[in-house]
Amino acid sequence: MENLLGGPPPTLLPDDHAAAREGLETGEDPARLAATDPSAGLVWAVLAEQTLDGGDDVVHAVTAYAYARTGYHRGLDALRRAGWRGQGPVPADHVPNQGFLRALLALAEAAGRIGEDDEAQRCEQFLVDSGTSADEVRALR
Repeated sequence: MENLLGGPPPTLLPDDHAAAREGLETGEDPARLAATDPSAGLVWAVLAEQTLDGGDDVVHAVTAYAYARTGYHRGLDALRRAGWRGQGPVPADHVPNQGFLRALLALAEAAGRIGEDDEAQRCEQFLVDSGTSADEVRALR
């Protein structure tokens, strides 16, 4: 696909983790899904989101940070395998991309809660550079 605006083409992840996504949709435990399919970034993002929603204390923030960082790195690995070279759009409307984007937002939020303000800002900018916003990603939850 040629990008007429001159930038890199959008990166679209393959739908390699449909079973994990379907498990989440039917209410399966995300921790068990992570153990079954540890490369599924969406399950790590959901674990981070649930932990962030569970409380504002430091234990929740650090735990969410760990989950989110795992999902973020799994997503980066997948993006690179899909041809991403460190820049360009990662469309939020492409369902397989949503796990990475949700993990990235959760990482920004968890980093902010533990005082890693520089990392929180980098993650938020990464969302913008990917062609989306925190509000758009929150709407995917």
